[in-house]
Amino acid sequence: MASSHGRNDMRFADWMSSLPQSMHTLPLTNLAIPGSHDSFSFYIDEASPIGPEQPDTVQNFVSVFGTVAKKLMRKWLATQTMNFTSQLEAGVRFFDLRISTKPRDPDNELFFAHGLFSATVREGLEQISGFLSAHAREVVFLDFNHFYGVQNMHHEKLVAMLREVFGDKLCPVIFAQEVSLQYLWEKEYQVLVFYHHPMALEVPFLWPGQMMPSPWANTTDPEKLIQFLQASVTDRRRKGTFFVSQVVLTPKASTVMKGMASGLRETITERALPAMMQWIRSQRPGESGINIITADFVELGEFISAVITLNYHLDDEDDYAT
Repeated sequence: MASSHGRNDMRFADWMSSLPQSMHTLPLTNLAIPGSHDSFSFYIDEASPIGPEQPDTVQNFVSVFGTVAKKLMRKWLATQTMNFTSQLEAGVRFFDLRISTKPRDPDNELFFAHGLFSATVREGLEQISGFLSAHAREVVFLDFNHFYGVQNMHHEKLVAMLREVFGDKLCPVIFAQEVSLQYLWEKEYQVLVFYHHPMALEVPFLWPGQMMPSPWANTTDPEKLIQFLQASVTDRRRKGTFFVSQVVLTPKASTVMKGMASGLRETITERALPAMMQWIRSQRPGESGINIITADFVELGEFISAVITLNYHLDDEDDYAT
């Protein structure tokens, strides 16, 4: 129970391997797993060009105001302050990944991107692989859900990169409810890659995006967010997939204008944190409950420990039903 394995003594870097034995055979769809929203955004580069997905209004804003505009954009686009290794050591196991190419890049390099460009994909994947090599019983979910300026040749390059970096750690696609920690440990798999593109149908270790639904509330109102989250968890029941609850508020243009200089964290995330944490702590994992929960600035409000601790409330064997 949580009292014997509480926040103060839990080693979050190895929290999966530290779960009670009764949870080792549960489907991972039935566990509470902390994740990060726009996981790569700790390294958004103000010196980079604007991402190809940005509308003309943003492109024009940057062309007029230059570096000042990009500094302001970063305040609203950077949703994390920790790099991949720090997130993993803190307990994050789900990564929300958006991939882009840079216009007219002769090297056809792949980058993480959200409005502005972040680290190269290879750099991020190698950080994750390094952690997994040091923590052989921990498992990660990599959710590649947006692709900007990415052609077939780039997808092929990314698939080859995943093979090269992770090798035998990659878990081939099976029924989601067959994936337990015990199964993964026996096979020595540590990485589940979800790929929201038809390429997923051609590669044995690419899980189709529909096996990782992640409904988005698209609101700045904490009350509306919580209503949406609760309704989506209820709707999730018995669908047999993994499931993401995005405990994330999305700023409107008017919100950005009002809090231009202060940024996302101060204007929205910190103010809404008490209500969001209250909702998280009221949840339970299981077949009819939450699964993966993502947030901005995952270090705030004991988010990670709160999600992991939910697993220790699973007393009723019925909650474990598979």
